[in-house]
Amino acid sequence: MKGKKDIGCLFDCDGVIVDSERIYTKIWEAIETQWPTGIENFTYKIKGTTLEDILERYFPEEVRADVTKELLRLEGMMIYDALPGALDFLDELKRKGIPTAMVTSSNGYKMAHLWNDMPHLKEKFNVVITGDEVTCSKPDPEGYLAAAHAIGVDPKRCAVFEDSLQGVKAGKAAGAFVVGVAGTLKASDIAPYSDIVVNKVADIDVDELEEILKSRG
Repeated sequence: MKGKKDIGCLFDCDGVIVDSERIYTKIWEAIETQWPTGIENFTYKIKGTTLEDILERYFPEEVRADVTKELLRLEGMMIYDALPGALDFLDELKRKGIPTAMVTSSNGYKMAHLWNDMPHLKEKFNVVITGDEVTCSKPDPEGYLAAAHAIGVDPKRCAVFEDSLQGVKAGKAAGAFVVGVAGTLKASDIAPYSDIVVNKVADIDVDELEEILKSRG
């Protein structure tokens, strides 16, 4: 699907569109208390990565099933909601004919829960790529490259909206214009891999962003 403007916007989910990162931090803190990893700032180092990558990298094989079971139990109690202004921003992009994609490290199980809580969110995106659909987790650019291809736009003419260090690195590696969204991490943490940093996606002026993307590549 090719956008009318030949530009596109690619979004991470948690901490960018959906107000969930603070809850996920608490969930992983609880899990790490039960199965200590010994990794300093563990809950922040895993931001933006897939569950498979987290399990393989930080937990021994014999506890992975228990970790997964506890994660699913805690996720099942979550209630999802959008961050301020995020849905209006997506609606404005849609009115302008700018194609959008969600690129999330979350798996299909979590996304089914999200769609149930926010049934109209999925229709705001032309494409949704989950962690189940990529071989390499962020900071690898695979997910963003796949999303750009799916909407028919050169990655250089796409904006990537990300809140995690792994995510902004993935957007930069894809060659996109990276909008770092502060909150999950400090602005200073993500600024080195972002072209601009904002406090929320709604802080972006769509007309200005459109001109920036049209001038690239």
